[in-house]
Amino acid sequence: MRRSRLTGLVTSLLLAAGLGLTGAASAQASSTAAAGGYVALGDSYSSGVGADSYISTSGSCKRSTKAYPYLWNAAHSPSSFAFNACSGATTDDVRANQLGSLDSSTSLVSVTAGGNDAGFADVMTTCVLQSDSTCLSRINTAKAYVANTLPGKLDTLYNAIRAKAPSARVVVIGYPRFYLLGQSCLGLSETKRAAINDAADYIDTTIKARATAHSFVFGDVRTTFTGHEICSGSSWLHSVDWLDIGESYHPTAAGHSGGYLPVLTNNA
Repeated sequence: MRRSRLTGLVTSLLLAAGLGLTGAASAQASSTAAAGGYVALGDSYSSGVGADSYISTSGSCKRSTKAYPYLWNAAHSPSSFAFNACSGATTDDVRANQLGSLDSSTSLVSVTAGGNDAGFADVMTTCVLQSDSTCLSRINTAKAYVANTLPGKLDTLYNAIRAKAPSARVVVIGYPRFYLLGQSCLGLSETKRAAINDAADYIDTTIKARATAHSFVFGDVRTTFTGHEICSGSSWLHSVDWLDIGESYHPTAAGHSGGYLPVLTNNA
């Protein structure tokens, strides 16, 4: 009995020590990320379209104080913060207009890019307004672009980021699935919803592969958005918003704080 109790005590102590080391490592990673500057790059999924509370000086870029980069900065107080993400940005736009804040002191970079290159807005407009067959045809065109052209665009962008911020930890964050399938839900047909989700998976797979090839970290928000897709009853994504069509299919403030922010925090 004594040996059994002793064994149990040792096991408990080792587990506690392991948990302590894990926590310390996580804290150290956050501390390291905050020690230098943080630069947030990307498209509307990083600028915060759909989250409201837009910074007036950001104009059409629509940067929000409720977007995940702004929230991470507030929580970790890095030595500097450049919020450069802009609504509508393609990979070329990010490379041409957003990399000026990167330098050797940058310790953390986050970026979402690729959706606009593949024609995300046109895909969603087509699927909302047109037939199932037209929607699927437009999605197939976008997937062909993702397969044949987007990898090179991402490589060019990622090379430019690494050249300007040689010491930074770069977290490339993907896109969520948009629909919870198998639910009774107004709007698009189940065929369209399934095809849109498949397209999201397709672009995420491509982005992850290119990020990994550059030794960047891929942050997968499909995990955090599970149960919070459109049609879930607890959606963190806007459905079609005819009053502000630009916010359609973008994360809400809850999507940034509950979906995107934890993924950046866990990977920073």
